[in-house]
Amino acid sequence: MIGAGVSGLTTGICLAEAGLSVAIQAAEPPRATTSVVAGALWGTHLVGEDERVPGWADLGYTVLTELAGEPATGVHVSEGLMAVRVAQDEPPEAPNSAVPVAYMPCDELPPGYVAGWRLTAPLVSMPDYLGYLETRFLTAGGRLLEPRKFATLTGAVRQSEARVIVNCPGSGARDLVPDPSVVAVRGQVVVAANPGLTEFFVGNGADPDDLTYVFPHGDTVILGGTQEHGRWSRDPDPATAARILAACAVVEPRLRGVRVLEHRVGLRPARPQVRLEAEMTADGRGLVHNYGHGGAGISLSWGCAQDAAKLAIAALG
Repeated sequence: MIGAGVSGLTTGICLAEAGLSVAIQAAEPPRATTSVVAGALWGTHLVGEDERVPGWADLGYTVLTELAGEPATGVHVSEGLMAVRVAQDEPPEAPNSAVPVAYMPCDELPPGYVAGWRLTAPLVSMPDYLGYLETRFLTAGGRLLEPRKFATLTGAVRQSEARVIVNCPGSGARDLVPDPSVVAVRGQVVVAANPGLTEFFVGNGADPDDLTYVFPHGDTVILGGTQEHGRWSRDPDPATAARILAACAVVEPRLRGVRVLEHRVGLRPARPQVRLEAEMTADGRGLVHNYGHGGAGISLSWGCAQDAAKLAIAALG
């Protein structure tokens, strides 16, 4: 397998727990991948049109809700608010039928927002969750090989003796495959000490890329964000961090002067459609692709991993 982010680890778990011998090779260890930067609230954010997405998202909701009962996973079910600055009739991302929403009056919204909805959904602390996935993968007999970056997918396949290769490279697919339809959507966040917040907030502006969010995780809170299409830099920008802190303080006054702990930058792997399909290598081995999940990698991870595992098992004959 290629890739040790949330999609790679989850797919590895599905294969290893099915009794297969699985090794993951990746450019970075799990908690150094851009998956660690995600907020991460369940939803289908920045996912291309695909009739398979609702089913994948529903399964993700079910599995994450179940994992919320295990403290070590970093998953908890949280109440919160989605709000918009331009009036509309439905939330920016309509939840599945299992998620009840309640419309909020304008006078109960943060300044500048004209419509809002309260809902409950899984919220994931990604450093903890990636640690949980890594441990679960290793416990199932999987192996994490030393980090290694491949220049091309063809080269990676040639250097592997595996009967089936599963390709989960995230935004790296653009150069590795290569797949020019994959575009990074840069996300910068500020990690701060939590002043006592327990509910999440997601605010959308008139511009679809104008995004403000607050995701509390116990003693810390993730503040965002940015949505910069085609920007690949993973270096935090101080001016952007200052803007994020100011915007979040308007939404939640308790965040004024909050103690900043860390700055993170991640790359959402956007694509017109999730690529989840199997093909054959030049020498007749199986090759399964699982990438292009946009801003919904965590939400789609279990559904996509199960389908990718099925394709890999079928390729084994």
